[in-house]
Amino acid sequence: MFIAGIHHVSVTVRDLAVSREFYEGMLGLEPRGDRPGNPEEGVWYRAGGQEIHLMVVGAAALTAGDPAAYPGRQRHVALWVRDLEGLARRLEAAGIPLTHSRSGRPVVFCRDPDGNVFELTGVREEN
Repeated sequence: MFIAGIHHVSVTVRDLAVSREFYEGMLGLEPRGDRPGNPEEGVWYRAGGQEIHLMVVGAAALTAGDPAAYPGRQRHVALWVRDLEGLARRLEAAGIPLTHSRSGRPVVFCRDPDGNVFELTGVREEN
């Protein structure tokens, strides 16, 4: 089994201040201080052992978006993967296109048959 668990869910938002009022004020989440490799506006929250990532993006990404657009800037679920290289080879062999993270982290993105984006993140020792 390749999947070790859910790492995070990314949510696209239009107005970060309004969204923060909801996530922090209503849900009581506290922002993480770091967002490595992410220059776009947003905030990350730790929610138990998982995270919620808010990303400020344009209207196109808030809807179905452009399937050719960089998937890391679209709504997605990120999964911890025990053998990222093995799973990447398996997906590529099945003809499923992969996009590597722009951050340089051990991350690839793919889409399921309905176009939903998944971020596949290599498990680190502390996870």
